[in-house]
Amino acid sequence: MREDLAGRHTPAQGVLPTYDGATILWCTVCTEQRGDWCAQDSVMTRLLEIWAETANAWLVGDFLLMPDHLHFFATPKEGPWVDVERWTAYWKGRFSKSSGNPAWCWQRGLFHHRIRSERDYVDKGVYMLQNPVRAGLVNDPAAWPWKGRIHTIRW
Repeated sequence: MREDLAGRHTPAQGVLPTYDGATILWCTVCTEQRGDWCAQDSVMTRLLEIWAETANAWLVGDFLLMPDHLHFFATPKEGPWVDVERWTAYWKGRFSKSSGNPAWCWQRGLFHHRIRSERDYVDKGVYMLQNPVRAGLVNDPAAWPWKGRIHTIRW
């Protein structure tokens, strides 16, 4: 490792697939300038359509929309490799073009964390579901309406 990279403050870009097990990422995508438009039915419906129909190079598992960001698990679909940054840029572009609302923009890029164990997978899932509780938006994670699952992703 180069010495100048050892102390970096941002995660490395790119994810290489693993062939000895699942490649599962836990991702966070923020709204531009942390706008609070994300947690609503029309956004969730549009994302579900885009992820299921056109932006399907990565399969989205459990997801949760917060007012200013979203979390989701993703795994690459079988077939030609598409890096997660390119896939994310694609679906964000499709979302922005189809939303009809110029204020609904996403920050560039995404934060992703490679899941390396079943415990890691469970911990990230619990963190995601508790997010609206920690933010004081609901008392019970089951009461948060803007969450779901498109594909079942198992560790």
